[in-house]
Order: sequence, then C-alpha cells, then structure tokens
Amino acid sequence: MHMADALLSPAVGATFWAGTLATIAYCSKKLKENLDEKSIPLMGVLGAFIFAAQMINFTIPATGSSGHLGGGMILAIILGPHAAFLVMASVLTVQSLFFADGGLLALGCNIWNLGIYPCFIAYPLIYKPLTRNNPGNGRILFASLLSSGIGLQMGAFSVVIETLLSGKSELPFGTFLLLMQPIHLGIGIVEGIVTAGVIGYVRTVRPELFESVPSSRPLAAGISPKNVLVTFVILAAITGGALSWFASTFPDGLEWSIEKVYGKAELPEKDGIVSVLKRVQEKIAFLPDYAFKKSENEIKQEGAAPSWPGVDMGTSLSGILGALIVIGVIMIIGVGIRAVRRNKS
Repeated sequence: MHMADALLSPAVGATFWAGTLATIAYCSKKLKENLDEKSIPLMGVLGAFIFAAQMINFTIPATGSSGHLGGGMILAIILGPHAAFLVMASVLTVQSLFFADGGLLALGCNIWNLGIYPCFIAYPLIYKPLTRNNPGNGRILFASLLSSGIGLQMGAFSVVIETLLSGKSELPFGTFLLLMQPIHLGIGIVEGIVTAGVIGYVRTVRPELFESVPSSRPLAAGISPKNVLVTFVILAAITGGALSWFASTFPDGLEWSIEKVYGKAELPEKDGIVSVLKRVQEKIAFLPDYAFKKSENEIKQEGAAPSWPGVDMGTSLSGILGALIVIGVIMIIGVGIRAVRRNKS
C-alpha cells in the first residue's frame, strides 16, 4: 500500500506531510518522557524485521493480486503506539529514499496510512480491550485478526480519500473503493495470522513487555532478552536476504485496484513538483525497486514476465542493507531522545 507521487496533488501530499511530522514530534516528546532505554535495541531489530517482511508480497488467491505485511500492529503491541509509529516512519522513509518504494511527496501519506491507524486506533481501541487479563492464544489470534483487518481497511480507505481529495478523476471514488476494500481485507487476514504468531512468540520469551502479563513471570527456559534480539536479526537477514526471492510477481493490492479501474497499474506523471521529486529520488535511491540499477538498454528490453523465484543478488543486498540502515536510523533516534532527556534532567 505504498502510494506513488502520481496519485496525489501537492496540496494533499503537503497536508499529510504536516500531519505526519506533527505526529512524529508528538511521539518523540512522549518517548522523551517515558522511553525505557533498554527498548531501543528492540525497536531497531523489529524495524529491521518489518522492513524485510514488507519486501515479501504473498499472492491473494483467485484475484491475480498480492499483498505484503504492514507490521504496524506487531510494532504497536510490542513497543507501544509512540515507539511503534517512529519505527514505522523510519522503515518507510528508508524504503522511499534508498529503494524508491513509495514516492517522496507520498511519504507523509504512506506513514499516515500504515502508522496512524494501527498504532493509535486499532491497537488501543480494539486489540488492547480484547486482550486484557492474560488472554490465551485463541483470544490473541481473534484480536490480531480483527485489529489488523480494521487497521488495513482504514488505511485502504484513506488511500481512496487521498486520491479523491487530489482530484484524480482517473480513479472514480465508488469504483476504486469497491476494489480497494475487499482486496485489503484478504491482506488483513494474513497480517492478523502473522501478527498473532509473532506476538505469541514474544509473549513466551519476554512476557514483561506486555501490560496484561505479570512482569514477575520468568522467561522461557534458556531464553534471554539478548537471544530475542538475535532471533529478530536472524529473521530479518533470512527474510530480506533469501525469502524475498519468493515474493509474488502479481501486483500489490493498490496497483491491482488502479489497473482494474484505469487500465494501467500507474497513473501518468505530470510535470511540476512530482517530476522534480522523482528526479531527486532517482539520484538518492541506490537500489531502486530493491535491485541493482539498470542500464537504458536493460530498461528497453524489459517486458517479459518476471521469473519466479526471483533469485537476485541485488534483492538480497537490498534486504540486508536496508535492514541495517533501519537499525542505524532507529538507534540514532533513540540516542537523540536519550541525550535530550539527560540534558533536561
């Protein structure tokens, strides 16, 4: 659900940029007051895992479409909404800047759509009330499915509203909405199952991270907090470095919906700020679309159906290097928040 700049008007893009930056400032302020410094490494490795997981599109059966994990619910449940939003913003920023996944003008919208709804609506209003009093695995699965599904539905609806406000007549509101919502419902089911699995593992080995689980409960035998960090680092490396080869070749839910309405997976780009930002992004992104840059001749020769699995060293490098960059960005954010707090204390 990474929007391209062509889907937005400058006014809408700038408005959501402003809203996103305000939310980042608010979350930074809250973390300055409440951040447990021991959670900074966990924020980093979870961000790396979400970055890698978002590279893997899975096929939605009988649709010709695919989807990928959003990850907002996993982050919110483990880290809390404020830290989760900053991690999601870091992941999407790294994707946009260095891998050209999602436009620069659209970055504010993408962070809003994938961060605000799971972190500040689905998690506190749906997941938390359903999982109070030390719930069992069945309750966690139900809460994960419901909250993940509603969070993605809200994000998909937000995309439709943003294109409507941008005056994109190529995407009529009613038709676009009727395609976007059902396809993201299927994606939400998969996300809910993955979320429940990840949360079940973390609750087993780090129960003190969850408010509803007594902090006096001992860790699982033989598993230390350090091992949890190592586990997510290994998962990120395997996911980004190898499993990303097996990503579905079908268009994602947003591209699929656009193609069904417009006839092509992308809207035409117009001159102005969109073309300027595209040129800037092309210069910054050193592994566009998670692959080595292609020569003009290679671009001209494109057109054949992509192979599957897509064994590509550029993809592997993107997964591993991107995960490391995300860890670095989040560690810098954490150190910065810690330094500000110490200077004021």
